[in-house]
Parts: sequence; structure tokens; C-alpha cells
Amino acid sequence: MGSHAYRIATGPLRTGLLALVAALTVMACAGLGRAQDPAPMVPSPEAAGVSQLVTAAGLADWGRTHQDPGALIMAARIVGEVPLRNQGDQLPFLTFDSLLTEAEEMAAGQPAYLAAIEQLRGQVTRGVVSSPFGRGPIATVKDVRARETFGFDVDARGGEILRIAAIGDGDTNIDLIVRDAEGRLLCQDGFGDHYPVCTLMPQLAGKVRVSVVNRGAIWTKVQILSN
Repeated sequence: MGSHAYRIATGPLRTGLLALVAALTVMACAGLGRAQDPAPMVPSPEAAGVSQLVTAAGLADWGRTHQDPGALIMAARIVGEVPLRNQGDQLPFLTFDSLLTEAEEMAAGQPAYLAAIEQLRGQVTRGVVSSPFGRGPIATVKDVRARETFGFDVDARGGEILRIAAIGDGDTNIDLIVRDAEGRLLCQDGFGDHYPVCTLMPQLAGKVRVSVVNRGAIWTKVQILSN
């Protein structure tokens, strides 16, 4: 992408956006101190993919707040690298195409951004075919009613990092709580955003209970991710 239009769309924003992406990546991987990794261990490619999608969600949220199409374009590029194994009847809503469409609407009347978006859309593989994220995270989309908690069980493998995220559509704040089979709290992310993430490494294999909590007064759509 060496065109002048692409440089205009991304060049002036590059330093600030890359710094923001770096900060969001650290937040997604470390969970802002809310992660439960007792020992340094390399996550699986799929777990790394969950972190990358949370990074994209945070960057897209920043772009919406600041009316910055460049942030949404970069978020689309980040999402475009991660394949998903979709489960359930609903399709994921945080996608390469949805973010580019949102960026296009925001960039109305700004030819440089529009040219960059068109150029990105022309890429066929979008990085997924040769993705470093393995098969990709498991994705499930659920509608969660106001003040409702959606719960499900996950089979955790002992001695391996388990990373779970819940990306809301932005209407309300979402909390994420993970407990073991005996009800003991393993991880809780209630930081007032709509893309909480929990990282833990159970010593023994077994089921963990995941609760996605809608703190808002209206229903919201949630894209749940796990490795």
C-alpha cells in the first residue's frame, strides 16, 4: 500500500495510533492487572488471537469517541488477521468488513480515508490464510437482556493459558466473571467498559464457569471469545 492516499490516511496518525495499539495490546494481554497468570508462559496462537481482537475493540472504541476513521481502519486491519471458529446462529459483528463500513461512514467527504478503505477492501486474503493465530478463537454471539447474566461452562486444560473475552456492541457496560467448579472466584473484569477479558492458567484440568453480565438498562449483543 504505497499510494499517496494511504499515506495521508495513516501517516499523520501512525505514531499516535501505534502507541495506542501498543498500550491496548498490553491491556488485553495482561488484563490491566486483572489477569491471573501465575507463571510466565507463552499463550497458544488462539489465546493470542483473543488478545488481538480485544485490542481492536478498544481501538475502535477510541476511534468512535474521537470521530477518527483512521483508528477504525487500523482496527479493521487488526481484526482481519484473526480467523474465527464461529458457533451458534448469529454471526460475529466485530469484523473486518463491519469496521471498514463504519470507517467509511465516518470518513464521508474525506477522500484520503475513503481511498485507503477502498484499497484495503481490495485485498483478498486480509492476512487470514497465513494467520499466526492458528485456527483462531472460538466466537459465539449472544443477546443479553438488561441486567441479565449469561453463563456457560468451559473445559479448561491444566497448565495452559485460558483467555476469555466478551466484546459488547457498545450499548452498555459488560462485566466478565470466571469461577471454578466449587464457585471460587478466579478472575473478574468489571472495569466499566464493554470489552472485558480474563486470563487464567488452571493447574488442573476441569470446568470453569463463565458469567457475562450486562450492567446496563437495555439489552446488548455480545461477541464471546475463547481459545
